[in-house]
Amino acid sequence: MVYTRKNVNKLTAAERRRFVGALLEVKRRGEYDEFVRIHIAHNSADREHRLRTAHMAPSFLPWHRRLLLELERALRRVDASVTVPYWDWTRDRAPNSLPWTDDLLGGNGRRSDRQVMTGPFAYRTGHWKITENVTDVPYLTRDLGHPRAPIQLPTGDDVESALADPVYDSWPWNSAVTRGYRNKLEGWGSGRGSVSWQNHNRVHHWVGGAMVSAASVNDPVFWLHHSFVDLLWTRWQQRHPGHTYLPAEPPGAGDPQRGRIVARHERLPPWDVTPAELEDVRGIYRYE
Repeated sequence: MVYTRKNVNKLTAAERRRFVGALLEVKRRGEYDEFVRIHIAHNSADREHRLRTAHMAPSFLPWHRRLLLELERALRRVDASVTVPYWDWTRDRAPNSLPWTDDLLGGNGRRSDRQVMTGPFAYRTGHWKITENVTDVPYLTRDLGHPRAPIQLPTGDDVESALADPVYDSWPWNSAVTRGYRNKLEGWGSGRGSVSWQNHNRVHHWVGGAMVSAASVNDPVFWLHHSFVDLLWTRWQQRHPGHTYLPAEPPGAGDPQRGRIVARHERLPPWDVTPAELEDVRGIYRYE
Protein backbone atom coordinates (compact mmCIF):
# COMPACT_ATOMS: atom_id res chain seq x y z
CA MET A 1 0.00 0.00 0.00
CA VAL A 2 1.27 3.47 -0.89
CA TYR A 3 1.88 5.58 2.19
CA THR A 4 2.06 9.36 2.63
CA ARG A 5 4.81 11.72 3.73
CA LYS A 6 3.37 14.88 5.27
CA ASN A 7 4.60 18.41 5.73
CA VAL A 8 5.89 18.53 9.30
CA ASN A 9 3.58 21.47 10.01
CA LYS A 10 0.58 19.22 9.25
CA LEU A 11 1.44 16.53 11.79
CA THR A 12 -0.95 16.11 14.68
CA ALA A 13 0.36 16.00 18.25
CA ALA A 14 -0.07 12.22 18.22
CA GLU A 15 1.81 11.88 14.91
CA ARG A 16 4.68 13.93 16.33
CA ARG A 17 4.88 11.66 19.38
CA ARG A 18 4.86 8.52 17.26
CA PHE A 19 7.55 9.81 14.90
CA VAL A 20 9.82 10.85 17.78
CA GLY A 21 9.14 7.60 19.63
CA ALA A 22 10.04 5.49 16.58
CA LEU A 23 13.28 7.45 16.04
CA LEU A 24 14.31 6.95 19.66
CA GLU A 25 13.57 3.24 19.46
CA VAL A 26 15.59 2.83 16.24
CA LYS A 27 18.43 4.61 18.04
CA ARG A 28 18.05 2.38 21.11
CA ARG A 29 18.24 -0.73 18.94
CA GLY A 30 21.55 0.45 17.45
CA GLU A 31 20.15 0.69 13.93
CA TYR A 32 20.29 4.47 13.71
CA ASP A 33 24.05 4.65 14.09
CA GLU A 34 24.45 2.41 11.05
CA PHE A 35 22.82 5.14 8.93
CA VAL A 36 25.39 7.61 10.27
CA ARG A 37 28.21 5.20 9.39
CA ILE A 38 26.87 4.70 5.86
CA HIS A 39 26.68 8.44 5.22
CA ILE A 40 30.20 9.03 6.52
CA ALA A 41 31.60 6.16 4.45
CA HIS A 42 30.04 7.39 1.19
CA ASN A 43 30.69 11.09 1.62
CA SER A 44 33.50 11.50 -0.95
CA ALA A 45 34.63 14.84 -2.39
CA ASP A 46 35.68 15.82 -5.91
CA ARG A 47 39.35 15.82 -4.97
CA GLU A 48 39.22 12.21 -3.81
CA HIS A 49 40.06 9.77 -6.59
CA ARG A 50 37.42 7.21 -5.72
CA LEU A 51 33.76 6.53 -6.40
CA ARG A 52 31.46 9.37 -5.31
CA THR A 53 27.89 8.40 -4.52
CA ALA A 54 26.35 10.54 -1.75
CA HIS A 55 27.57 14.01 -2.75
CA MET A 56 29.17 16.00 -5.56
CA ALA A 57 27.82 13.51 -8.08
CA PRO A 58 24.70 12.74 -10.13
CA SER A 59 23.70 10.03 -7.64
CA PHE A 60 23.15 12.61 -4.87
CA LEU A 61 19.38 12.40 -5.30
CA PRO A 62 18.78 8.63 -5.74
CA TRP A 63 21.39 7.82 -3.08
CA HIS A 64 19.61 9.89 -0.46
CA ARG A 65 16.23 8.62 -1.65
CA ARG A 66 17.37 5.08 -0.88
CA LEU A 67 18.84 6.11 2.49
CA LEU A 68 15.51 7.72 3.39
CA LEU A 69 13.66 4.56 2.42
CA GLU A 70 15.95 2.46 4.61
CA LEU A 71 15.37 4.73 7.62
CA GLU A 72 11.65 4.77 6.95
CA ARG A 73 11.56 0.96 6.85
CA ALA A 74 13.33 0.85 10.21
CA LEU A 75 10.84 3.32 11.69
CA ARG A 76 7.88 1.39 10.31
CA ARG A 77 9.17 -1.84 11.84
CA VAL A 78 8.69 -0.04 15.16
CA ASP A 79 5.41 1.68 14.27
CA ALA A 80 3.73 1.00 10.93
CA SER A 81 1.91 4.35 11.05
CA VAL A 82 5.12 6.39 10.92
CA THR A 83 6.57 8.02 7.81
CA VAL A 84 9.29 10.65 7.43
CA PRO A 85 7.75 14.14 7.30
CA TYR A 86 9.31 16.92 5.28
CA TRP A 87 10.44 20.37 6.38
CA ASP A 88 9.67 23.02 3.78
CA TRP A 89 12.47 25.45 4.64
CA THR A 90 11.18 27.95 2.07
CA ARG A 91 8.18 28.54 4.36
CA ASP A 92 9.07 27.51 7.94
CA ARG A 93 12.14 29.69 8.22
CA ALA A 94 12.55 30.83 11.84
CA PRO A 95 14.59 29.18 14.64
CA ASN A 96 11.46 29.16 16.79
CA SER A 97 9.12 27.65 14.18
CA LEU A 98 8.57 24.03 13.26
CA PRO A 99 10.38 21.66 13.41
CA TRP A 100 12.29 23.28 16.33
CA THR A 101 9.68 22.64 19.03
CA ASP A 102 10.18 20.82 22.32
CA ASP A 103 7.80 18.03 21.29
CA LEU A 104 9.54 17.41 17.98
CA LEU A 105 13.24 18.09 17.30
CA GLY A 106 14.05 20.49 20.12
CA GLY A 107 15.61 23.89 19.64
CA ASN A 108 18.91 25.62 19.09
CA GLY A 109 22.20 24.84 20.79
CA ARG A 110 23.29 26.90 23.78
CA ARG A 111 25.72 29.74 23.17
CA SER A 112 28.73 28.27 24.97
CA ASP A 113 29.16 24.97 23.10
CA ARG A 114 26.14 24.73 20.75
CA GLN A 115 24.81 21.75 22.71
CA VAL A 116 21.07 21.17 22.19
CA MET A 117 19.45 21.33 25.64
CA THR A 118 15.74 20.98 24.78
CA GLY A 119 13.53 18.35 23.21
CA PRO A 120 13.78 14.56 23.03
CA PHE A 121 17.19 14.53 21.31
CA ALA A 122 19.02 16.55 23.94
CA TYR A 123 21.98 14.62 25.38
CA ARG A 124 20.78 15.19 28.94
CA THR A 125 17.63 13.12 28.30
CA GLY A 126 19.88 10.06 28.05
CA HIS A 127 18.35 8.82 24.80
CA TRP A 128 20.52 10.46 22.11
CA LYS A 129 24.22 9.92 22.67
CA ILE A 130 26.36 10.55 19.58
CA THR A 131 28.61 7.52 19.11
CA GLU A 132 29.38 7.65 15.37
CA ASN A 133 30.97 10.98 14.59
CA VAL A 134 33.87 12.81 12.98
CA THR A 135 34.71 14.33 16.39
CA ASP A 136 34.49 13.01 19.94
CA VAL A 137 31.55 15.25 20.95
CA PRO A 138 28.83 12.96 22.40
CA TYR A 139 25.96 15.47 22.23
CA LEU A 140 23.88 16.98 19.42
CA THR A 141 24.89 20.51 18.37
CA ARG A 142 23.13 23.26 16.41
CA ASP A 143 23.70 26.92 15.55
CA LEU A 144 20.45 27.86 13.83
CA GLY A 145 20.92 30.81 11.50
CA HIS A 146 24.44 31.50 12.77
CA PRO A 147 23.53 34.63 14.80
CA ARG A 148 27.16 35.80 14.92
CA ALA A 149 27.36 35.78 11.10
CA PRO A 150 23.74 35.39 9.98
CA ILE A 151 22.73 33.46 6.88
CA GLN A 152 19.25 32.94 5.50
CA LEU A 153 17.50 29.77 4.40
CA PRO A 154 16.87 29.31 0.67
CA THR A 155 13.74 30.93 -0.74
CA GLY A 156 11.09 29.74 -3.12
CA ASP A 157 12.86 31.67 -5.87
CA ASP A 158 16.10 29.79 -5.12
CA VAL A 159 14.28 26.49 -5.51
CA GLU A 160 12.55 27.66 -8.68
CA SER A 161 15.89 28.51 -10.29
CA ALA A 162 16.83 24.85 -9.91
CA LEU A 163 13.45 23.37 -10.87
CA ALA A 164 13.42 25.35 -14.13
CA ASP A 165 16.47 23.54 -15.51
CA PRO A 166 15.24 20.59 -17.63
CA VAL A 167 18.63 18.84 -17.70
CA TYR A 168 19.23 16.45 -14.80
CA ASP A 169 23.04 16.83 -14.70
CA SER A 170 25.98 17.50 -17.00
CA TRP A 171 29.67 16.83 -17.42
CA PRO A 172 31.97 16.81 -15.46
CA TRP A 173 29.29 15.49 -13.08
CA ASN A 174 30.77 17.12 -9.95
CA SER A 175 30.50 20.20 -7.72
CA ALA A 176 31.75 22.53 -10.47
CA VAL A 177 28.78 21.89 -12.78
CA THR A 178 26.80 25.03 -13.64
CA ARG A 179 24.16 23.41 -15.87
CA GLY A 180 21.72 20.80 -14.58
CA TYR A 181 19.13 20.41 -11.87
CA ARG A 182 21.15 18.14 -9.58
CA ASN A 183 23.89 20.57 -8.64
CA LYS A 184 21.58 23.58 -8.59
CA LEU A 185 19.58 21.75 -5.93
CA GLU A 186 22.53 20.16 -4.14
CA GLY A 187 24.00 23.62 -3.99
CA TRP A 188 27.70 23.76 -4.81
CA GLY A 189 28.23 27.31 -6.06
CA SER A 190 31.17 29.49 -6.99
CA GLY A 191 32.99 31.77 -4.58
CA ARG A 192 33.79 31.15 -0.94
CA GLY A 193 31.78 30.99 2.26
CA SER A 194 28.03 31.53 2.48
CA VAL A 195 27.66 32.86 -1.08
CA SER A 196 28.68 29.44 -2.39
CA TRP A 197 26.05 27.55 -0.36
CA GLN A 198 22.82 27.14 -2.25
CA ASN A 199 19.57 25.25 -1.61
CA HIS A 200 20.39 21.87 0.03
CA ASN A 201 23.88 22.92 1.14
CA ARG A 202 22.70 26.24 2.56
CA VAL A 203 20.18 24.45 4.78
CA HIS A 204 22.92 22.26 6.26
CA HIS A 205 24.97 25.37 7.04
CA TRP A 206 21.96 27.28 8.40
CA VAL A 207 21.30 24.50 10.93
CA GLY A 208 24.99 24.34 11.77
CA GLY A 209 26.53 22.08 14.39
CA ALA A 210 26.33 18.40 13.50
CA MET A 211 24.66 19.20 10.18
CA VAL A 212 27.82 20.64 8.61
CA SER A 213 29.83 17.42 8.85
CA ALA A 214 29.78 14.04 7.14
CA ALA A 215 28.04 12.84 10.31
CA SER A 216 25.06 15.15 9.66
CA VAL A 217 22.70 12.18 10.01
CA ASN A 218 23.22 12.50 13.80
CA ASP A 219 20.73 15.38 13.73
CA PRO A 220 17.22 14.02 13.07
CA VAL A 221 16.46 17.15 11.05
CA PHE A 222 18.65 15.55 8.35
CA TRP A 223 15.72 13.30 7.44
CA LEU A 224 13.13 16.08 7.32
CA HIS A 225 15.47 18.16 5.19
CA HIS A 226 16.17 15.33 2.76
CA SER A 227 12.52 14.37 2.61
CA PHE A 228 11.88 17.87 1.25
CA VAL A 229 14.84 17.56 -1.14
CA ASP A 230 13.32 14.29 -2.35
CA LEU A 231 9.96 16.03 -2.82
CA LEU A 232 11.70 18.67 -4.91
CA TRP A 233 13.17 15.94 -7.11
CA THR A 234 9.65 14.55 -7.53
CA ARG A 235 8.42 18.00 -8.57
CA TRP A 236 11.25 18.31 -11.10
CA GLN A 237 10.33 14.91 -12.58
CA GLN A 238 6.69 15.99 -12.90
CA ARG A 239 7.65 19.26 -14.55
CA HIS A 240 10.08 17.69 -17.02
CA PRO A 241 8.62 14.33 -18.12
CA GLY A 242 10.95 12.40 -20.35
CA HIS A 243 14.04 13.90 -18.74
CA THR A 244 15.81 11.26 -16.66
CA TYR A 245 18.91 10.69 -14.61
CA LEU A 246 22.22 11.42 -16.32
CA PRO A 247 24.70 10.12 -17.29
CA ALA A 248 22.91 7.35 -19.11
CA GLU A 249 26.18 5.50 -19.69
CA PRO A 250 29.47 5.38 -17.75
CA PRO A 251 32.17 7.90 -18.77
CA GLY A 252 34.44 6.53 -21.46
CA ALA A 253 38.12 5.67 -21.38
CA GLY A 254 40.28 8.70 -20.71
CA ASP A 255 37.47 10.64 -19.02
CA PRO A 256 38.66 11.84 -15.57
CA GLN A 257 35.27 10.89 -14.15
CA ARG A 258 35.52 7.26 -15.27
CA GLY A 259 35.03 4.99 -12.26
CA ARG A 260 34.15 7.94 -10.05
CA ILE A 261 30.42 8.31 -10.68
CA VAL A 262 27.42 6.01 -11.08
CA ALA A 263 25.60 5.88 -14.44
CA ARG A 264 21.84 5.37 -14.67
CA HIS A 265 21.89 1.57 -14.88
CA GLU A 266 24.90 0.90 -12.66
CA ARG A 267 24.74 -0.39 -9.09
CA LEU A 268 24.56 2.36 -6.47
CA PRO A 269 26.70 1.36 -3.45
CA PRO A 270 26.17 0.27 -0.77
CA TRP A 271 22.91 -1.15 -2.17
CA ASP A 272 22.12 -3.54 -5.00
CA VAL A 273 19.97 -0.99 -6.83
CA THR A 274 20.45 1.40 -9.73
CA PRO A 275 19.50 5.09 -10.03
CA ALA A 276 17.02 4.10 -12.73
CA GLU A 277 15.23 1.81 -10.29
CA LEU A 278 14.87 4.67 -7.82
CA GLU A 279 13.39 7.20 -10.24
CA ASP A 280 9.77 6.07 -9.88
CA VAL A 281 8.56 5.64 -6.27
CA ARG A 282 4.85 6.14 -6.92
CA GLY A 283 4.20 2.55 -5.83
CA ILE A 284 5.86 3.16 -2.45
CA TYR A 285 4.96 6.63 -1.16
CA ARG A 286 3.52 9.97 -2.12
CA TYR A 287 3.73 13.50 -0.73
CA GLU A 288 0.83 15.40 0.76
